[in-house]
Amino acid sequence: TATRDRHARGGAIGRASGRAAGPPALAALNAVRTLIVVLSVVVVALAGSWAWTRFGPQRAPGAGAPAGLGAGLWPGSGARAPEPERVVRVQVLNGTREGGMGTRVASFLREGGFHVIEVKNADRSDYFATLIVARRDDPSAARAVARYLGSPPVILQSRPGDAADVTLVIGSDRSHLRIEP
Repeated sequence: TATRDRHARGGAIGRASGRAAGPPALAALNAVRTLIVVLSVVVVALAGSWAWTRFGPQRAPGAGAPAGLGAGLWPGSGARAPEPERVVRVQVLNGTREGGMGTRVASFLREGGFHVIEVKNADRSDYFATLIVARRDDPSAARAVARYLGSPPVILQSRPGDAADVTLVIGSDRSHLRIEP
């Protein structure tokens, strides 16, 4: 009889430890499993979305761009994008001692629909102020670049034979530039 009591108690302990769970425990377990599956799907979707925007095909400026990038307003900036049919050619000159600054700003300009034709170091690396030089008689292209970057000063220095419509010289005051989306 003692052996029978031990087996009976062991069986009861085994059932209480989860081997033969009742309906409330099964419902809770199913809810947890469902939550894990839903969260996994959300994580995979976010990772896929990030990878697509980071490594997916590049859009041409103004072609199929979200509202506000090809024409209209840039989100949160109040700055108007260049007209989609008018390509603004920009030369970017790094006038600082910080390497790669010209490339970073050029990437941001490209994201905004501007056509960066050249990125290189300026004639010197001690420019204090960032400035934008309008290379055409009409400074509207230079003003569009200035608005997109946070309104650095625009200087009119027309050179009709120049390939660029606008020259951007990055100075050490670059912290005032808006170069992040």
